[in-house]
Amino acid sequence: MDFSESYRCSLLPAYSPDGRFIAAAVEYRLVIREVESLKVVQIYSCLDKIHRIEWSAGGKYVLCGLHSRGIVQVWSVEDPEWACKIDEGPAGIKHCRWSPDGLSVVLVADFCVRMTIWSLVDRKCTYLPGPKHAAKGVAFSPRADQLAVLERKDCKDWLALYSASGWELQARVQLQTMDAADVAWSPDSSKLAVWDSPLTYAVLVLGPDGASLGSYSAYGDGLGVRSVAWSPGGDLLAVGSYDQVVRVLNSVTWQPLLECQHGSPVDEPAEVAVYQEVEEPRGVLAPMQVQQQQVAAKRDTRARYLVCPLPVDVTNIPPPTNKPNPKLGVSSIAWSPNSSLLSTVNENMPHAVWIWDVLSASLAAVLVHISSVRSMAWSPAGDCLAVGTSSSRVYVWTAEGASIVHIPLAGFSAAQLAWAPDGSNFALMDQEAFCCAYVTS
Repeated sequence: MDFSESYRCSLLPAYSPDGRFIAAAVEYRLVIREVESLKVVQIYSCLDKIHRIEWSAGGKYVLCGLHSRGIVQVWSVEDPEWACKIDEGPAGIKHCRWSPDGLSVVLVADFCVRMTIWSLVDRKCTYLPGPKHAAKGVAFSPRADQLAVLERKDCKDWLALYSASGWELQARVQLQTMDAADVAWSPDSSKLAVWDSPLTYAVLVLGPDGASLGSYSAYGDGLGVRSVAWSPGGDLLAVGSYDQVVRVLNSVTWQPLLECQHGSPVDEPAEVAVYQEVEEPRGVLAPMQVQQQQVAAKRDTRARYLVCPLPVDVTNIPPPTNKPNPKLGVSSIAWSPNSSLLSTVNENMPHAVWIWDVLSASLAAVLVHISSVRSMAWSPAGDCLAVGTSSSRVYVWTAEGASIVHIPLAGFSAAQLAWAPDGSNFALMDQEAFCCAYVTS
């Protein structure tokens, strides 16, 4: 694995849809670079600090949300002379996003009082009723023909479905939830999942016309749903809960096909591989790549994975009982591109990544780290999982095994990561800088 130099940024960089460019926000500046060479292509100066960046679907424009000023600025990568500024005035901006066609900007005002769609083609705007949430609870279908919005009226939850072309209301249905938290489309746009707040365990599945297709509730008492993710094929729905279990629901009966228990010690199945990160003094480890040896010269210790015999204890950190929003339960779920593998993080076991083989309905591997897991993502090109822990290392798992790669940049701690669309490289970010890691064969 090869690494680039580090470059300043204040947000996690975003790859263009074709993977040719990468956009990075540096306070009030937007910097566009080529991915292969990281040569600067364009630099744009915004009116204030950038809070959000997003590429349009075609990769022609980049949206910059200046939320503190209630302004959105849009820049063209192809034409540096072209620019667009949208000022919401006193209404302000809580969240901004592109429409699927990349020709309209969707804004949610402060306090969610309204939703506004601005067209870049005819400069007209369309107002929709205020959503329940700003960033969550608003989702375009992958087919790009519908917009689903959670609404709250008369102390009841509603799901509104709009056409993504003319923004006409197609359906508005009342939901059997106490306090709906979010909505997610299936990848084939044939289904919607809506789940309740942590106080009530409820997952509802609806069709694109708002008709009910099914529901699921694992238990009645205790905190409920923490995270939800559709499989890339759209036939499975993974639901992570505060009880430290992921339930993989099938799309026929909406009942669990697999229950992923995050228990300690790990003692089954017998084939599971548990990789424990260990640090050792320099010179103890066997010779490694030249790049890693150069890093070792700058540090007193190096790290590697140790394959541990079963059973293996995974540290469980009980959350404090006197504080809200406990760090408990399955906080992160990620599917591999072919839906055969599922990776999870149980927040009260923050150092571990659990990898499940969905086809065999069993635990495939556990990666146990020295620091807490901050991010994980599967390569779009295959079954390769990258993990960041706010350390000077990046962790990589494939079906052949796991490895630790030391980042050859002084003081760089990789917390967040994002893969390029083609899976050839990924961006790593610490607090104030990013670098690119290029996958080599």
